[in-house]
Amino acid sequence: MENEERILDAALEEFSVHGFRGATIDRIAEHAGMSKPNLLYYFRRKQDIYEALIARLLDKWLEPLQELDAVGDPLPELQSYIRRKLEMARDFPRESRLFANEILQGAPRIKRLLESELKPLVEEKAEVLRGWMKQGKINPVDPRHLIFSIWSTTQHYADFDVQVQVILGPDSGAAGRFEDAARYLETLFLDGLRPQGNAEEQVQTRDQ
Repeated sequence: MENEERILDAALEEFSVHGFRGATIDRIAEHAGMSKPNLLYYFRRKQDIYEALIARLLDKWLEPLQELDAVGDPLPELQSYIRRKLEMARDFPRESRLFANEILQGAPRIKRLLESELKPLVEEKAEVLRGWMKQGKINPVDPRHLIFSIWSTTQHYADFDVQVQVILGPDSGAAGRFEDAARYLETLFLDGLRPQGNAEEQVQTRDQ
């Protein structure tokens, strides 16, 4: 198990930089600090390494969505979800780039995983969002497109981090950059989803 983890950690670096086609077994073995024959004892093909890495990545990527709790208060639940997605963008940029590159290529190696794991989870959480909407706790929107929007806006800060840094300038450190992004996205999504009555109540509470 320990050697498999070493291989997958080395493969993450290789695949995130060179992509599936550009990555080589030899360089993965070199990064892992083991011989090629030793590596092939654990994984027979580059494809096997890649699929194991993506499966591990998908498990991690789905954790924040899995934690969206149907019995919780919708706006704090969504606020927490946005925060967790931004934290992943900050802490796992290589994983984010690897996943994005695979999707941009049409997901040829992980489509089965998307269909068997991602799609059912999204449908499950879309039902949670629909339930909150029917109860009048959040404004009615297409729940799947809401999830897509949160994905795209949060992951932007991993996949386009260099661009973000250039535009914001050298004085914008990582901690401040992600905190500013979190506050902006919370305002964008939560104010748009908050029913008008709740917004008026909040204003009254602030004024007291």
